[in-house]
Amino acid sequence: QVQLVESGGGLVQAGGSLRLSCAASGRTFSSYTAAWFRQAPGKEREFVAAIRGSGGSTTYADSVKGRFTISRDNAKNTVYLRADSLKPEDTAVYYCAANLYGVLTTSSGYRYWGQGTQVTVSS
Repeated sequence: QVQLVESGGGLVQAGGSLRLSCAASGRTFSSYTAAWFRQAPGKEREFVAAIRGSGGSTTYADSVKGRFTISRDNAKNTVYLRADSLKPEDTAVYYCAANLYGVLTTSSGYRYWGQGTQVTVSS
């Protein structure tokens, strides 16, 4: 069992930056692949980025590649999402997710989810 708690969302102007954090419970979190998804009002939840348990492999959605960076600190059981050059279209609730199966880009591939944190980017 893994419990995930996101933090770090907020209101930022276009071009600004945020760092989201996802704190996980459980002693074996380093065994889990972790991912960030986001969901804007009226839209489906979409994949943003993922990182393998070891932290050695990352995957990004094309829409955030070059602007967002996913990382993790397994000693702290925490996954981060650094979001730079934010755009109004990045506005969404951002969710942290985890699984034991590896990097998957569909939400159905993840069993464990946090409650989400709101990111709002003003123009």
